[in-house]
Amino acid sequence: MQYETGIYWCRGRASVNQDAVVLQQVLTRRGRVLMAAVCDGMGGISLGEEASGYVADQLREWFYRELLYMIQRRKRFWVIRRSLDRLTFHMQRHLGRYAAREGISLGTTMTVLVLWEGTYLLWHLGDSRAYRLRRGRMEQLTTDHVQGAEKLTKCLGSFGWFEPAHGMGSLRRGEGILLCTDGFRRRVSRQELCSVMHFGRSGFQEPVGEERIGRRLREIGEVCRKRGETDNLSAVYVGCMD
Repeated sequence: MQYETGIYWCRGRASVNQDAVVLQQVLTRRGRVLMAAVCDGMGGISLGEEASGYVADQLREWFYRELLYMIQRRKRFWVIRRSLDRLTFHMQRHLGRYAAREGISLGTTMTVLVLWEGTYLLWHLGDSRAYRLRRGRMEQLTTDHVQGAEKLTKCLGSFGWFEPAHGMGSLRRGEGILLCTDGFRRRVSRQELCSVMHFGRSGFQEPVGEERIGRRLREIGEVCRKRGETDNLSAVYVGCMD
């Protein structure tokens, strides 16, 4: 399968960018394998950018060290899911030990997409989101782990172990998936997101161009900042062409 992608990563009005994004894809003998992720270091907590950056680095290593190997060996999807669950546990333990040693608290959200030959897997902790766009509509694939307006109930960091929420489905020609942090979607409606990221009646059946995708993501980011967003803004978009 062929994918067109775009990334948006912006500090916004914040003094530090605590977001991290990941986008990796490799063409193997078993087809094209893609991984994307957004991680939002928790604002107001010491070294949120350290937590999100560490998780992003670990995900990239996992992609090349384990995921590609499992795809080549025809491992089942539940095996892949358990592999990243184990990595999540080890990352939490590492962050917890580091925080205890330094006398600090740190954490990050984590929303991860793995896409292989039209089947997607999701891992999710926190209030970053994954959306699927198809037929001119946008469907939220993740549930926010929050209590009240802003308080996170689950994340990855120095607050104990939380098992990620999981998702699985298919991505067909002309459809797309958007991963984004809360700063990227808080000041815009779902209808606005869908309208900007909808690429006409043909969707991705014809090449859209990654430059065009990038412009659409920047357009959303600029609107958010004009409407008063003070947080970091990050997004990754993946469109399926065939």
